[in-house]
Amino acid sequence: MQQVYFDNAATTQIRDEVIDAMTRVMKANYGNPSSSHSFGRSSKALIEKSRKAVAHYLNVSASEIIFTSGGTEADNLILLSAVRDLKVTHIITSKIEHHAVLHTIDQLVKDYKIAVSYVDLKPNGNIDYLHLETLLKNESKTLVSLMHINNEIGNVLDLKRVATLCKVNNALFHSDTVQSVGHFKMDLQDVQVDFITAAAHKFHGPKGIGFVFVRKNSALKPLIFGGEQERGLRAGTESVHNIVGLETALKSAYDNLDNEVAYIKDLKQYFINKIETELANATFNGKSGNMEKSTYTLVNVCLPIAPQKAAMLLFQLDLKGIACSKGSACQSGSNQNSHVLAEILTAEALQKPSIRFSFSFYNTKEEVDYVVDVLKAFID
Repeated sequence: MQQVYFDNAATTQIRDEVIDAMTRVMKANYGNPSSSHSFGRSSKALIEKSRKAVAHYLNVSASEIIFTSGGTEADNLILLSAVRDLKVTHIITSKIEHHAVLHTIDQLVKDYKIAVSYVDLKPNGNIDYLHLETLLKNESKTLVSLMHINNEIGNVLDLKRVATLCKVNNALFHSDTVQSVGHFKMDLQDVQVDFITAAAHKFHGPKGIGFVFVRKNSALKPLIFGGEQERGLRAGTESVHNIVGLETALKSAYDNLDNEVAYIKDLKQYFINKIETELANATFNGKSGNMEKSTYTLVNVCLPIAPQKAAMLLFQLDLKGIACSKGSACQSGSNQNSHVLAEILTAEALQKPSIRFSFSFYNTKEEVDYVVDVLKAFID
């Protein structure tokens, strides 16, 4: 049976050079980075080298990069500290954010009685920038939290436009950039976002490691207490091999970015063409079928299948060796449909199965042919 992995938005295959780098560190650099002896100092030096490398790719200072266990912890750190320590009383977000943001905000409403405003969405899933501007006309201390690349439908937020709106209205701006770091060039001197988050396993690095960018003088406070690691913002002994793995993955991503983007774009366009040619009445959700207005890494397809048969689709694809998803991997096992699609699709469209296919440079056109053939046979 052929094996096809089209779920790269959930997690990615680790690059060989990342595994090699991590293995070397685990063998040779096992000292505690907080220890003062040479074993500890060598581990600490690797962490600081990695911090400088991450900062370089984002055009920020090394002191503004804090390593975390991943994007979820990073989002929690920013949102909780903004309310608890920066005295934010109003959060503006959207109903199609990742649950790491939405569920955290729900808890903050319970614990701190903050006000939450949800920016209007257009039928294609893009936010209404004029409505955002209206919501920002508020006397409260405000934080805007909007993701750069939507992880389910691939829509792209105009980061610079939102950052400018926030600055004009004295609001803080946090963006979940888990789907964009390592896939798009980012200059945070040009885009004045206050906080961003990232996870290494989304750009061919290890799981369990990510980072948050915290702009200088933000006065953010820790979420995890203990030692003074990570500038006092994230206590706990650092995972040196994972941090080096993140650095190596990010370096490889940006060193190869132009070639890999061109390759994956061509693959996505090929996939779109095959779907349009072979599967009559299939449609693309959000802007994911538009090569110019969505990320190049994924498509979300609504398939013309009756509800009774649709329930078996993912199971049948798995039997054929095809890995894909109906939405965020964090919802796997839930009986609920995608909260993102529920906000933008009609009731009739929601009755049909929607599948997210997400790509990497490891994928091939032959795999696309196989997947489309399987889908066609299932629909027929």
